[in-house]
Amino acid sequence: MNDIRRTILWVIFGFSMVLLWDQWQVYNGHKATFFPGQTKATATANPPLATSSVPTGAPATNTTAGNTPTTGATASISSNTNAPAAPHERVVVSTDVLKLTFDTEGGSLVQTEFLKHVDMADKTKNFVLLNDNKERIYLAQTGLIAGAAGGAFPTHKTVMTLTPGDRTLKEDSKELVIRFESPELGGVKLVKTFTLTRGAYAVAVKHEVINAGAVTVSPQLYLQLVRDGNKPLGESSFYSTFTGPAIYTEAKKYQKVEFKDIENNKVDIEKTAENGYVAMVQHYFASAWLLGDGIKRDLFMRKVDTNLYAVGMITALDNIAPGTSKTVEAKFFAGPQEEKVLASLTPGLELVKDYGWLTILAKPLYWLLDKIESFIGNWGWSIMALVLLLKAAFYWLNAKAYASMAKMKAVNPKITEMRERLKDNPQQMQQEMMRIYREEKVNPMGGCFPIMIQIPVFIALYWVLLSSVEMRNAPWVLWIHDLSSPDPFYILPLVMTLTTVLQTALNPAPPDPLQAKMMWFMPLAFSVMFFFFPAGLVLYWITNNVLSIAQQWVINTRMGVPPQFNLPKFK
Repeated sequence: MNDIRRTILWVIFGFSMVLLWDQWQVYNGHKATFFPGQTKATATANPPLATSSVPTGAPATNTTAGNTPTTGATASISSNTNAPAAPHERVVVSTDVLKLTFDTEGGSLVQTEFLKHVDMADKTKNFVLLNDNKERIYLAQTGLIAGAAGGAFPTHKTVMTLTPGDRTLKEDSKELVIRFESPELGGVKLVKTFTLTRGAYAVAVKHEVINAGAVTVSPQLYLQLVRDGNKPLGESSFYSTFTGPAIYTEAKKYQKVEFKDIENNKVDIEKTAENGYVAMVQHYFASAWLLGDGIKRDLFMRKVDTNLYAVGMITALDNIAPGTSKTVEAKFFAGPQEEKVLASLTPGLELVKDYGWLTILAKPLYWLLDKIESFIGNWGWSIMALVLLLKAAFYWLNAKAYASMAKMKAVNPKITEMRERLKDNPQQMQQEMMRIYREEKVNPMGGCFPIMIQIPVFIALYWVLLSSVEMRNAPWVLWIHDLSSPDPFYILPLVMTLTTVLQTALNPAPPDPLQAKMMWFMPLAFSVMFFFFPAGLVLYWITNNVLSIAQQWVINTRMGVPPQFNLPKFK
């Protein structure tokens, strides 16, 4: 009976891992690992342009977040596609951590290069998040649209003038200011001022709306992120993290949406709020538009064009009398998902570092890992120290599990002899097996429940290590120069496989050859996947295996059950 239950548990565990893996990929908007579907089409090189004052990709003038505008031209957009495009240029500015490229067309941000993070595909280059080329469309745009009173105002398609000034943060300066001014359009001028700060990935963005006309105007300011729906370049096929838009409001908290749900008009998000942010999220990095609390805004997600999507917010500026102006302060963030930095910018922004449904466990684990690393100074050793602390915390649960396994191992010869003797009488075999368990005071499931209780904690730690940008390019020892990349020589995966084999061999061997095969197949199959996992994850699993083997060995010895390795008999 015990062998059957153990086999069933292994099968359920292994099959569950496969299903969870596949469904997690699908849940995050990626193709499944084991049953992949069709690959999405490549994004067009550039979004379609409109020559009117209302931009393609921005909400139409008579549209709120609750009524998603139609893709492409709307009634308020003229279709004069033959009008010549106004000349514009790209401007590169840099600080100690950022190199940003602006386009004078709309003063839009079209490229963000992180000077402290290398590109994992080509480590001679810096990592680029926002971009506008044939491989990636990912832009940050703002502009004005008309309110109920109508009108045509400066948008992200309006060519602006860059105010002369420094384009590189000086050594003795803390801030760098970049200012764009639009021409008068509909009696309105829009002045965008970007303030970059030393050491910061958040940029202060001030929108000054000046009424230079003769009548009162009531424009609306929109802030949006536009991105293609392709996976980030270089993302692993063996594990998947979420890529797509997200919003946060105090009422409904963090809401992420898959690109395919936008495609299928299945977006169910908070439509209006007076707090929160909109964001685009991918593994390790994110971008976000932030508005201060108390500013009413409408939120939207929509499809802009083939494989091109937008997330953003609109805020009304109310009436602006002739000769007056109104200013809206915002922040734009584009950078790594460093949890403490994100939390300091606005409430809830740290949630873009997505731990999934185990966030309640993952956050304190990350906090503890961060504290350990600040003391040790090496993420690899910190991972091992954290696993050691967790094993110590669960020592008594593990002790009960291994004690139960040791008892099972002690009675295994009796069970084997009895099964052979009564193999032609299954009913009597079952009764005799239960009698032996009662007399020996053995619980066949006693070794399973204590271990199952710990599984959520170690899955949460898995997501902590997978999601933490601190692992990126973090060295451990010798040949491990990057804990976020697979071991280049496959040494750690081989060690992990060896420890898995040893741990399996220490368990009581089922007398049934079929059950023995199943007991060995699942952990070995699971080990193969780790050849493609980041080194930090493999290191965590090795440490857990080694500590489990040591504890099981000690408990078996104390109980008078000599530790022995039960190798499979595949005859």
